Amino acid sequence: MSRNVIVGLDGSPESRAAAEWAAREAKLRGLPLKIVHVWEPVPEPMAQAPLLGAETQQHWTERSEMGVPPAEGWGRVPREAAEGLRLRHPGVTVTTEQISGRPADVLTQAAKDADVLVLGSRGLSGIGGFMVGSVGLSVVAHVERPVILVRAGEQAADEHEPDPAGIPSAATRYGPVLLGLDTDNPDDSVIEFAFEAAARRETALRAVRGWNLPPYYIYGPSADLGLHDEIARHKAAELTEALRPWRQKYPDVEVVEESRSGSPSIDLVDAAREVSLVVVGRRIRRSPFGAHIGPVAHAVLHHATAPVAVVAHN
Repeated sequence: MSRNVIVGLDGSPESRAAAEWAAREAKLRGLPLKIVHVWEPVPEPMAQAPLLGAETQQHWTERSEMGVPPAEGWGRVPREAAEGLRLRHPGVTVTTEQISGRPADVLTQAAKDADVLVLGSRGLSGIGGFMVGSVGLSVVAHVERPVILVRAGEQAADEHEPDPAGIPSAATRYGPVLLGLDTDNPDDSVIEFAFEAAARRETALRAVRGWNLPPYYIYGPSADLGLHDEIARHKAAELTEALRPWRQKYPDVEVVEESRSGSPSIDLVDAAREVSLVVVGRRIRRSPFGAHIGPVAHAVLHHATAPVAVVAHN
């Protein structure tokens, strides 16, 4: 596998924000950046539609059969994006690749050769959330490499702490990396990704473990505060134990542990307002049926304001 950072670009504002983020990540990792631009051939019913006109229909059909994009300026988008990234991120090697096919399939295949795949997600103004489109969700659900979703409008300063005057700045320290950890099934690849990200950014790691009380406590005849405290101590101890070997491996990374009673999704979305990156896991499910992302990762992808890294694991 050739090591690089890959970003999917379609010319939209969210994909351009993802490309900027990917260039910064490539620089942090000391890796080249590859821009993948996908052209999806015209669907068969549209290619045969009489409303296109005979000349236009022949143009689409001939170029689709040859695997050639219909617009002569098709290569302009990735070329101009690459030129801009090279200027704004000196030292980062930027290449482009243009591929014909279904975007989700092309990006899933491209991710096999990547350290990370970066995609954009659209902002939804007014409702406090974001939206991951069908392509992004499909890629996240099937790619076995880390996938990072970046919202539209993401700026370099958003990843950093404000300066002493409270003004956003890319010259200050990175905000913490937030790790959502399931201590019932902790996976080394997810934890390592988060620690590596924090070490690379020379920032702290916030490890959050959300947990719920057992049904017999919630629906029992009376609430036992002593039992609640005992469960809380047990859950906190599980988090500490899961992180112990990683603290030893990354002694320079400051670790903040947060074990909370409540919804893991809500805890992570709330905490994401003050971090540079959110890291969550996704269990690999090779069955063609059913969900492939998981409720926590799905909620964080749609509502976290920071970039979200989804790390697949067995």
